[in-house]
Amino acid sequence: MDKNGLIADAMDVLQEFEVGEEQQNERSAMTLLALLHLKPGDEWCDATAPMLTTRGIMDWIRDYFGVAYKPNTRETIRRFTLHQFIIAKLVEENADKPDRPINSPNWNYRVTADAFEVLQQRNKPVFEKLVKHFLLEHESYRSLAEERRDMPKTPVTLPSGGMLSLSPSGQSVLIKAIVEEMLPRFAPDCRIAYIDDTDHQHGIIDSNLMDELGISLKAREKAPDVIAWDGKRKWLFLIEAASTHGPVDVTRKQELRRLFADRWEDVVLVSGFPNRKTMQRYLAVLAWETEAWCADTPEHMIHLNGSRFMGPYGE
Repeated sequence: MDKNGLIADAMDVLQEFEVGEEQQNERSAMTLLALLHLKPGDEWCDATAPMLTTRGIMDWIRDYFGVAYKPNTRETIRRFTLHQFIIAKLVEENADKPDRPINSPNWNYRVTADAFEVLQQRNKPVFEKLVKHFLLEHESYRSLAEERRDMPKTPVTLPSGGMLSLSPSGQSVLIKAIVEEMLPRFAPDCRIAYIDDTDHQHGIIDSNLMDELGISLKAREKAPDVIAWDGKRKWLFLIEAASTHGPVDVTRKQELRRLFADRWEDVVLVSGFPNRKTMQRYLAVLAWETEAWCADTPEHMIHLNGSRFMGPYGE
């Protein structure tokens, strides 16, 4: 099968496995093919199931499908393809070492045994029956996403008094705590410019404020989960909601520095956690001169070194 045919066939496979609409694209199809070590000229029965890092996936796509993703695309592949594959039980993480540290460069992915057994039979008469059986045993991502849409939303009261409805689970619960508990205590009367909830249904909350601050976010740039502006002190809060991943470590700090270079003198970096137990998992990787806040002890802020307690550091 040639390159275009193989990618198109992989997209059909993803549709049959009922992945979400955002995963029915060439990026996700090539990610699946890389995880199966399939290349143009191969058949599905030639598939294997190696453990690959995100970098390894991108290298395979570059070498065999001619698409050279930039390094900052790794986060897009993780957040908008691999994450959903894992939920749908198509892919598993760190099969060789489940307790691997979250910041390890060896963090890897592999097609699950159940999914692999089905995928090897693609284009054979038994395939459709095997997919149906798989979906009976493993709820599809699409059905889970539709169920979330039917659930009550997470209501959030903004500092302005306005209301916002976030998705009903995941990071959104922590974002609600950040907006309603952390910011009123540590940045009273601030304004919310941006919120990225679990289902990525929001984004810019106050476009006028974003324009005033001169902040322009491109589609592929990974913005913080919450952006808030303290006009009295001229502090720009960039906050990451880290209930399962994504605190402000050294790598993330540098990403944010590039993204907000024009306002870096005003930036306050905060990692928000649901509780101290979760924070302990990431404590060793949190960047210096940032803040850490836990929703279970909302009156307290943990300050990671620096010349003062909370505030921009600039250069």
